[in-house]
Amino acid sequence: MSKTEVILTHNIVGLGAESDQVKVAAGYARNYLFPQGLAIPLTGANKKRLESLRRRRGEREAHELNSMTELAKGISKLLCVIAVKTGEDGKMFGAVTAGTIVDQLKNQFDIVLDKKKIHLEQPIKNLGQYEVELRLHSDVHAKLNVRVESTTPPLSVAQNAAMGEAHASKTESRAKKKQAEGEKSAKPEVTEKKAKKADKAK
Repeated sequence: MSKTEVILTHNIVGLGAESDQVKVAAGYARNYLFPQGLAIPLTGANKKRLESLRRRRGEREAHELNSMTELAKGISKLLCVIAVKTGEDGKMFGAVTAGTIVDQLKNQFDIVLDKKKIHLEQPIKNLGQYEVELRLHSDVHAKLNVRVESTTPPLSVAQNAAMGEAHASKTESRAKKKQAEGEKSAKPEVTEKKAKKADKAK
């Protein structure tokens, strides 16, 4: 596959930023980069544009840094509440992932982030409050407070009492059954003793 050198005129994730000189497949440059205005051929004439591209790149990066710094300040004051389903024992169904947090930031605060900026060592699988690290920029990190709550309503006092009574009733029923079984097994022995006494009397 033939390669060609180009000068990038825009930031392209995974490839480079404005003013970078990179080698790419000739077909990729011809069919995508050039038509989209994302790069220009590396020629003597185009090299004269490098200074303006570097200046534009510096302005963009400075703007991104300022934006992410302000966003970090705002995010640090937020509390993102995530409601999840749980069983009666309080255990969660599923887990809270970076994608979940991204969706809730959009829904609750209209903040749009790439989930790659949310750093979770592992998904959250328990209810509670957490500090989640956000890597907004190479020079800007932030902490987001996340509280995971259950949507399953807690049992009321009446429900707890009813469950306790039901448990006590089952326990009492089992005890009576065992007692009845014990009395039943004891009857033949009593009958046998009466029969022996009757024989002696004769």
